[in-house]
Amino acid sequence: RLAALRGLAEAGVPTTVMVAPLVPAINDTEIERILDAAAAAGVEGAGYVLLRLPLEVRDIFREWLVTHFPDRERHVFTLIRQMRGGKDYDAKFGQRMTGSGPYAWMLGRRFEKACDRLGLNLRRTALTVEHFVPPAARTAQLELF
Repeated sequence: RLAALRGLAEAGVPTTVMVAPLVPAINDTEIERILDAAAAAGVEGAGYVLLRLPLEVRDIFREWLVTHFPDRERHVFTLIRQMRGGKDYDAKFGQRMTGSGPYAWMLGRRFEKACDRLGLNLRRTALTVEHFVPPAARTAQLELF
């Protein structure tokens, strides 16, 4: 993946890395290392999404967690509930991707500080409609413009 990002960046394609899903007590310790590697590959931006557990996904994730990290299952779900208002999942807009509460805040600040240190998320690619061509009409419907 890093090689693909590097190749795209070298070809002038704006690249962004998504750290997702961010799982507390499993991979949250790797935020800075992932962003360091991505920045070294030439990416311009980064984002993250906190683990989301809607509907049956929760049970599938719990089964995976018990299989691969049985000693951390209880701790992971405790942290998830701390970041989801006491629930396993909160679909509330503005919180479902990043969570809420002290632990979610801390993860967000770590992510932001690492991005700032690496100069990520500074450049915005300008939107251009220079190459836009309206599609040819295929129906007898009148055009609005």
